[in-house]
Amino acid sequence: MEKPNPPIDPNSGFCSETKTFYSLRPPLHLPPETTPLSVASYAFSLQLTSRWPDSTALIDSATGQRVSYTEFAQRTRILAGTLQSVVGLCKGDTAFILSPNSMKIPILYFSLLSLGVVVSPANPASTESEISRQIELCKPVIAFATSAVAYKVPNTLRCQTVLIDSPEFDSMMTSPVRGVNSVEVSQSDLAAIMYSSGTTGKVKGVMLTHRNLIAIVATYHQHRVKRESPAVVLYTVPYFHIFGFFCCAKAVAVSESVVVMEKFDLGRMMRTVEEFKVTLLAVAPPIVVAMTKSDAAEGYDLRSLEAVGCGAAPLGKDTIAAFKARFAGVVLYQGYGMTESTGAVTRSMGAEESLRWGSAGKLIGSYEAKIVDPGSGIALPPCKHGELWVRGPTIMKGYVGDPKATSEALVSDGWMRTGDLCYFDEEGFLFVVDRLKELIKYKAYQVPPAELEQLLQSHPDILDAAVIPYPDEEAGQVPMAFVVRRLQSNLNEAQVMDFVAKQVAPYKKIRRVAFVNSIPKSAAGKILRKELREIAHLGSASRL
Repeated sequence: MEKPNPPIDPNSGFCSETKTFYSLRPPLHLPPETTPLSVASYAFSLQLTSRWPDSTALIDSATGQRVSYTEFAQRTRILAGTLQSVVGLCKGDTAFILSPNSMKIPILYFSLLSLGVVVSPANPASTESEISRQIELCKPVIAFATSAVAYKVPNTLRCQTVLIDSPEFDSMMTSPVRGVNSVEVSQSDLAAIMYSSGTTGKVKGVMLTHRNLIAIVATYHQHRVKRESPAVVLYTVPYFHIFGFFCCAKAVAVSESVVVMEKFDLGRMMRTVEEFKVTLLAVAPPIVVAMTKSDAAEGYDLRSLEAVGCGAAPLGKDTIAAFKARFAGVVLYQGYGMTESTGAVTRSMGAEESLRWGSAGKLIGSYEAKIVDPGSGIALPPCKHGELWVRGPTIMKGYVGDPKATSEALVSDGWMRTGDLCYFDEEGFLFVVDRLKELIKYKAYQVPPAELEQLLQSHPDILDAAVIPYPDEEAGQVPMAFVVRRLQSNLNEAQVMDFVAKQVAPYKKIRRVAFVNSIPKSAAGKILRKELREIAHLGSASRL
């Protein structure tokens, strides 16, 4: 006799028997796991079935230059052939990539992935010692870099560093040497080694498979919105970050026209939206805050803009309210994901779900989650705070060369611990409270910095803020705020502390304040609290 399926709450997706939250969205339609398939081939196959197989793929925001999908596919094949026959790259090799955003990067990614070469992109702003650590982890045979940062790559690799911004590289994409010898790529093969942000410790190399990337692409393709013309998308997120990386493949699969901006500038971003009639912006939270507060966002024709997608950190309700007041009619939706989950685990879909302010949306199809009490290890029901555990087809293979970190993150039965303090409400919406490791321990209480940061950002004279734990003999730790004031503002320490004290429980009060010119952040927009802690420890906040 078959065992009956455990009852699942139709509102929250929670099963009281298994203590698990299940996605209420349709399951993902994925190709059989045993079918040889690279994510590049998968994305191209979906693009060819679109209503616009030869629409514009890429637009250079600085020059207006355009590349069609036919040209994109052709350049990908030519570059793959050159890399295979002239450079000698083989399946299983790793390529290290050091470059800002450019139209060449998606073509390079697709060429390498189609050959079964592992792509390992890094932040070009990284120091030589950071790059040395990354190269030690991924063990590349070749590097691709722009001429401005190529000196950071050691000359010990098997192949010479290829300069992306050189005429030679342009020729590699446009002058056929010979055809590509077919390479059989298994979905279980490694596709990428991405670097976790390292905001709380040593950087780790996250191993993602072609299957992981195929699953994230399938999610967006399955839930694409029906349109009369291709979406015009501006990704302000860097291609070396997981958000930008998977968007490369997703954009091809759903035939988006992607406007590429090399370096972020708020005014330039707004001009680009106006000039190219951008319909969707993909941004990190600091950009949403800047859009609501900066005068640089004024005076542009943004009638083409339909939606803004935001990830990497939670947005406060006050910021969302300010955004909606300023950009009426633009849907602001959020998602939650990690490098380790190949991007989104939950996201809002449609205007109605975006109205659940402060939430990161609902579980995507074929995903499961638990909220686990960090002390007891017991899985909790809706509306209870605990560590988010997730399971699904996009979960990483592990950390390269770090079995200890892998075993700490990937626990039994395919579950991955996220390290984030979260809860699901009674309708299955996820709310991110903070990183467990970043909670401030004030006496016996736990204070989430993100809550205080969102509150500080709601002050009209505060452009940006970050909160860290500051050592205290009596309390253990106290919340310390780093605050960026508006120009000409006379806001002082006492006023900042009073503003917060009036709105929070006594144990959450800000007890120290430092005024700074900017908050250090990663390329994805995450606050680098480690740097702030070092500055606070040295007692030299003015260094910022």
